[in-house]
Amino acid sequence: MAAANQASGRRRRKGAGKGGSRWLINGVLGFLCLLWLIPTVGLLVSSFRPAADILQTGWWKVLPHKDWATAEQITLPKDTDLRGPIEVLGAAYTDEQLRAGVAAGDRRLIWENRRARIVNVQTPSWTMGADFTLDNYKNVLTGKEYVITMGDGSTQTEKGTDLSRAFLNTFTVAVPSTVIPVLIASFAAYGFAWLKFPGRRTLFVVVIALLVVPIQVALIPIMKDFTGLGLNGSFLGIWIAHTGFGLPLATYFMFNYISQLPKDLFESAFMDGASNFTIFTKLVLPLSVPAIASIGIFQFLWVWNDYLVSLIFIGSQPDVQVLSMRIADMVGSRGNDWHLLTAAAFVSMLMPLAVFFGLQKYFVRGLLGGSVKG
Repeated sequence: MAAANQASGRRRRKGAGKGGSRWLINGVLGFLCLLWLIPTVGLLVSSFRPAADILQTGWWKVLPHKDWATAEQITLPKDTDLRGPIEVLGAAYTDEQLRAGVAAGDRRLIWENRRARIVNVQTPSWTMGADFTLDNYKNVLTGKEYVITMGDGSTQTEKGTDLSRAFLNTFTVAVPSTVIPVLIASFAAYGFAWLKFPGRRTLFVVVIALLVVPIQVALIPIMKDFTGLGLNGSFLGIWIAHTGFGLPLATYFMFNYISQLPKDLFESAFMDGASNFTIFTKLVLPLSVPAIASIGIFQFLWVWNDYLVSLIFIGSQPDVQVLSMRIADMVGSRGNDWHLLTAAAFVSMLMPLAVFFGLQKYFVRGLLGGSVKG
């Protein structure tokens, strides 16, 4: 009886230890997810805020917080000299003080419209800046002119950035650059896994060794060859480049999955008279959907967010620019226009998010498919 109680106590302590470890792991993972999520939420909120609000306050101001709220407005005489002391509510202040905001007891005085000589009298109160707009996305997608109202009441006319052409160019580059290498890698993985031919192991080692070769080493030599063949600056050239750079990882990934398929399945197909092409198309491809989806997500995300390879092989002309290059130009020419940059960033994220969530049910299955023998 005592032995049974001791065993039961050990099991309870062991279960409690596992529960504590599980809570610790989940807590660490939750904290890491929160660190990644906060900047993304800030970027999303900023993309819907007016330009003047982004320039004046942080995105967290949309949450309930205690801040200065305008209780009344005072209109000073039109002939008020801004270079000397400015009298407001019986006290004198300088123009610089009113620009930054000056405390007057439990109130604050700040310019509402300096040109019109209008001063805000503000008191502390709970507020939230829930002033959202779709103008940022309209200006980014259409490229039309728009007017920004600044904090001092002045207006500024800007021209939006039309990303629709860049979006189509990126889609044109990404889809073939994902489908072609994944399809070729699947053929190669089937051959390395189930076909016997001279030099199979050596060739497979060479393919895997290409994983450690930095793509920067090959950019210039390949570009010279492409220029000689007339492929540089064309979509065909960028498709070939992305296919070549993506094949080693895709082949290795697909080999790990296909090599774990049951051997009896292939033997039965051979006995029924099926050719290698029939086996590949009728058996291997349908059974490898999780792995294909997983490597397809990786390849698509890499190509969609690529900047360097696109810059080298397709160029920076407006008619062929991809999203990463277009947004990089916006950072250079519109470094202060955060309302456009945040909206453009989320426009570029739409397609990768759609691909990931559309294929996520296969993602983990494909990653773990070749990890366990049997």
